[in-house]
Amino acid sequence: MEIQLWRELLDPYQLAVDELIVKFNHIITEHRNRGLYSPIEFVDGRVKSIASILDKMKRKDVSMNDIEEKIEDIAGIRITCQFVEDIDRVVKIIKQRTDMKVKCEKDYVNHMKDSGYRSYHMIISYIVNTVEGEKELSAEIQIRTMAMNFWATIEHSLQYKYKENIPEYIQQKLIDASQAIVEIDQEMSDVRDEIMDAQNSHRKKENLVKDILNNIQNLYKVANKREVTKIQDEFYKVYMMDDMMQLKHFARQLDIISEGYRSQSLT
Repeated sequence: MEIQLWRELLDPYQLAVDELIVKFNHIITEHRNRGLYSPIEFVDGRVKSIASILDKMKRKDVSMNDIEEKIEDIAGIRITCQFVEDIDRVVKIIKQRTDMKVKCEKDYVNHMKDSGYRSYHMIISYIVNTVEGEKELSAEIQIRTMAMNFWATIEHSLQYKYKENIPEYIQQKLIDASQAIVEIDQEMSDVRDEIMDAQNSHRKKENLVKDILNNIQNLYKVANKREVTKIQDEFYKVYMMDDMMQLKHFARQLDIISEGYRSQSLT
């Protein structure tokens, strides 16, 4: 196939990857804006390289005419979670969406591969709008924890080096490491509440500081600069105390001051 034809084939898949990344990132943003915990920590994606497609065609004995029908992971999305429990939540979110349809699922989290690989795979059907109209295509979504992703990244690099013929002693090391990953994920689940409390507290502090700084910035437009500078210096003193109650009190007082200036500007 000519390079230009490859580009025409892969362009819709790149569009699908771009759109899906935006949509899953929006799920993260929407949860956090509402003060909710997001089961998705981060998301990335890729379109399979031509070399990888050719390798898979060779392994699976796929003809050029059957590429899109028989190779369903040309577009790939990876969703990474903090905790094992989050994987089920993400699966449910995907199943409830109307803009993608689940074609099949493979649960390698509860049914680990012999190699030690763990992840949850979903093949979805997704529609993109191209210059030639709507195109329905397949995309693979992999959902895993950060620990699982670390293992899978290492294993993938070794598979690439050894062309799927990893030496036995390395395979055993990978299996041992995979079991350690299982234990790590379990340990993290055991302290999930404490971890989430710490993260929520940090996020609340970040949002509060952001609101305070925006408030001070707006005051520069309507108040005496010397007075605003004093307010800003006071904020730094309060912030260095590392006391959330004091920071909230400062924010409330700042709101009162800002409201006073807003009232003056209206009159």
